[in-house]
Amino acid sequence: MGEVNAGGALDRRKVVARLLDGRKDLLVVTGLGSASYDVMAAGDHDNNYYLWAAMGSAAMVGLGLAKAKPNHSVLVITGDGEMLMGLGALATIAVQAPPNLTVAVLDNGHFGETGMQVSHAGRGINLDRVAESCGFAWTSEIREMGQVEDLRTSLCARRGPTLATIKVVAENLPRVLPPRDGVYIKNRFRAALGHAPI
Repeated sequence: MGEVNAGGALDRRKVVARLLDGRKDLLVVTGLGSASYDVMAAGDHDNNYYLWAAMGSAAMVGLGLAKAKPNHSVLVITGDGEMLMGLGALATIAVQAPPNLTVAVLDNGHFGETGMQVSHAGRGINLDRVAESCGFAWTSEIREMGQVEDLRTSLCARRGPTLATIKVVAENLPRVLPPRDGVYIKNRFRAALGHAPI
């Protein structure tokens, strides 16, 4: 442990675009930074809930949404740094066991938003194995696009909770910024689910 072995060979923008291809009514929660930029680059959607200034909260927001909307599949797309900040969420998700929740961790082994320092994941912490030890129904480490395709087709299977660590290249891509108005994002998302704005 401690030896640097960060990231992988997958293109994170291609991974996210593939996961969201043909998404239908899939609800998507994004972690901070790159995950939000990548989801926005794949195409803005009323069913995207972008998080700003909520480091470590993506998985828990996904849990709440999955519990509140059991007839929808919920996908959390986040990075390894953001997931590490909310590591306790994995235990809570496993105990609550929502079958409709999938967490996809884009793991480049770095803290991309603070200067690309090597993260704990880059030093050997396997987030999929942490989720497995907590009791997730299914976990995987993904290193090939064929495995991404398998994950995409399983999103609506509702066999969760599930978590995949997706090993992506550590790179600083141009930012594609989603809306930053929290009230707008919230009300647009609520409207897409048939709820009145608040």
